[in-house]
Amino acid sequence: MNPATQHDLAKLFLRVTLGVLVLLHGIAKLRGGMGGIERLVEAQGLPGVLAYGVLIGEVVAPLMLIIGFHARLGGLLVAINMAVAIALVHMGELAAFNRQGGWALELQAMFLVSAIAIALLGPGRFSANAR
Repeated sequence: MNPATQHDLAKLFLRVTLGVLVLLHGIAKLRGGMGGIERLVEAQGLPGVLAYGVLIGEVVAPLMLIIGFHARLGGLLVAINMAVAIALVHMGELAAFNRQGGWALELQAMFLVSAIAIALLGPGRFSANAR
């Protein structure tokens, strides 16, 4: 297998894995309702309607990644979603560790950095609009 194909397969694996894992969070929010997120946003002094932006970052953008349709934009949207989630929900955990000794925000960090990587690398040729 030539190196270009290997790079494109690696981009595909990264895109699809991140897309599926973030999409599962979005589906959970769709099933559980947006009320909790609206209250969280309003507690920060922001309009509750901004809570629905999470559906862009956790449903629309992951689908863009999985399909490879404007995946750079999808990666950017997931990265923004994760940055906002960290700022609104997880700031108190920045210096915390979990019970296994890992960083409390390792999942959020992995999602954020993977999304930035996709935004920078692009989707590769195994995608809907191939770059």
